[in-house]
Amino acid sequence: MSEKNNSKDVLIETASRLFRLRGYYGVGLKDILEESGIPKGSLYHYFPDGKEQLAIAAIEYTKEIVINEIQELFDEIEDPINAFQIHLEHLSEIIVNSKNIGFPIGTIAGETHSTSEPIRIACQLAFAEWQATYQKKLLQSGYDKEQATDLGITVNLMIEGAILLSLTSKSNKPLEVAKKHITILLSKD
Repeated sequence: MSEKNNSKDVLIETASRLFRLRGYYGVGLKDILEESGIPKGSLYHYFPDGKEQLAIAAIEYTKEIVINEIQELFDEIEDPINAFQIHLEHLSEIIVNSKNIGFPIGTIAGETHSTSEPIRIACQLAFAEWQATYQKKLLQSGYDKEQATDLGITVNLMIEGAILLSLTSKSNKPLEVAKKHITILLSKD
């Protein structure tokens, strides 16, 4: 990887981590530059429109990480209920074992939905792609298209809500409850 691409990647990775931890308005470009060690000129070279453009790249980066992790798990585990249970167990472990974990894009989505249309759209697309990943797994498991679509949305909102409640309560209990009820929800019996 060339140094130029590496600098851009470091900026995106740093911004992604800081936005997850502190939100959009809790992070300044100065924070990103200090944390990344990248010169200011490089930031504006790669992101001439500034913080908003960098935030969109960070959202895209975070979205891809999440999708790749979920898809890898779903490719390994055929049974959808088991796959979702393990997915939630993994999220629960992250919440319990990580001191500096943030909300993947929920914080930035909540903060900017009415102030930045480009960021709102990037967040909407991330949520839609996560839902599509869930929907695809459910379709492959025999759910019809309407069921898979509705359940993909429902599972996503349960997981996002459980992450938020787990972070604010500093407990994995909400994720454990979500795991239990997603299992019930997906049972075809």
